Amino acid sequence: MRIIREFWVPVLFYLVFLSGYQIWKDSTLPVSETGKNKIILISTGSTFFSVAQKLETEGLIKSKRAFYCLAWWKDATTKIKAGEYELSPAQTPAEILDYLVQGKIRQYIITIPEGYNLFQIDDLLANAKLISKDSFIKVARDKNILRTLAIETDSAEGYVYPDTYQLTKDATPHEMLCAFVNRFWEVWNSEKFNRRTEELGVQIHDIVTIASIVEKEAMRSKERPLIACVFWNRLKKNMPLQADPTVQYGILVETKTKKSRLRWKDLRKKTPYNTYVKRGLPSGPISNPGKDSILATLYPSKKDYFYFVSKNNGTHYFSQTLAEHNRAVDRYQRGHRPSKKSNPDSTQTNTPL
Repeated sequence: MRIIREFWVPVLFYLVFLSGYQIWKDSTLPVSETGKNKIILISTGSTFFSVAQKLETEGLIKSKRAFYCLAWWKDATTKIKAGEYELSPAQTPAEILDYLVQGKIRQYIITIPEGYNLFQIDDLLANAKLISKDSFIKVARDKNILRTLAIETDSAEGYVYPDTYQLTKDATPHEMLCAFVNRFWEVWNSEKFNRRTEELGVQIHDIVTIASIVEKEAMRSKERPLIACVFWNRLKKNMPLQADPTVQYGILVETKTKKSRLRWKDLRKKTPYNTYVKRGLPSGPISNPGKDSILATLYPSKKDYFYFVSKNNGTHYFSQTLAEHNRAVDRYQRGHRPSKKSNPDSTQTNTPL
């Protein structure tokens, strides 16, 4: 018996040592030097064992047991963060563990172009599979949420700042809206736009609304102050703005149908945004303007222009009188006008939404 015991003790010791060495080895080496990255979603409330199992199943670690031992040694079994991660089998288990502990969650780079409206932004986020369709529009019209963002109107339209953002898969539409609107106020305050708004004697919402129309009309940056001056001049004379993009937006809000070409009946359609039938400003912004359009609205050109017409090359012809404008329409818009009955007393821009 003693001989048997003396024989098996070293064997058992060797087996334990070999097993420990294998665990240590598995906890330090990557699965492979090459391999495609994989997207792993760790849900809130997941146990460390379930995470380790998922990593092993996806071929990102060799052993869940070795991974647990590594985490236990680093006192990290309760420190991993929920979220979506992009991991590689070429990473060591220690590197993967660090990703999970530090919360290096996968970032989605989303760029909101200048002039996008809420419908387009909702599509942008839905196409990136970050939200379900219409969920962003819903929160952007939630009055309780809007009040927390210092927006006193019924919609966040105009206050979603065009910029590039880093978003995560688990971010809610509410959180995204807060990021976009907070960026708007950050720019507004840093540029001291309030000071100029007070000098003009108008409300912030008026500036944002005019800027949103300028954003849709302007195709060249240098024309923004000229387009803004036309709208300011018409407002001072109590002339209807007659801006085609406001008609298109009103139709979009009512029917969810994008209309790039307008007909005479569209110009007469009564919506809160149609500046052909409604004098003054539309009921709110029609897009989300960038800084250049806001600046142009705050500091318009000092010209006596009341009309402008597209030259179909990205620029516009500006006129002081209706007679001059009609001649420009005949020159640049023959064959491009909404219909033979279109109102000559308008900007006639025909800008796509």
